[in-house]
Amino acid sequence: MADLDVGDVAPQFDLPRDGGGSISLASMRGKPIVLYFYPQDDTTSCTNEAISFSQLKPEFEKAGAVVIGLSPDSVKKHDKFKTKYDLTVDLVADEERKVIEAYNLWVEKTMYGRNYMGVERATFLIGKDGRIAGIWRKVRVKGHAEAVLEAVRAL
Repeated sequence: MADLDVGDVAPQFDLPRDGGGSISLASMRGKPIVLYFYPQDDTTSCTNEAISFSQLKPEFEKAGAVVIGLSPDSVKKHDKFKTKYDLTVDLVADEERKVIEAYNLWVEKTMYGRNYMGVERATFLIGKDGRIAGIWRKVRVKGHAEAVLEAVRAL
């Protein structure tokens, strides 16, 4: 599968969310959406990223944007994660990895000389028209949420 590019229509989704219910991309059309993909709840980098986006959530909202974190973890894990760190961003569960694969983020990774499949940390900024307006791949967490906020403000 080819990587998505700026200008492409964002792949649709309708996934279960923390706290119950679901979130669909179609239901948010007309607003900028920050969709960040992360490997796993309650790991150091993923926690720092979620905290950063949560701290900046009021600024994203002022800019009219919605922030959604997506991982293959269950809703139950998301609920515990949100409670433990007082997170305010919405988290959706893609346990079957259908959305992760649609965004071409189920990739081979290497850690300590061992190869395995996992989620590539990436963020997609989806414009009001449903098209991808920005992409950050292989994200380094420090300063990332701030960079995405600046891109949202520039839309």
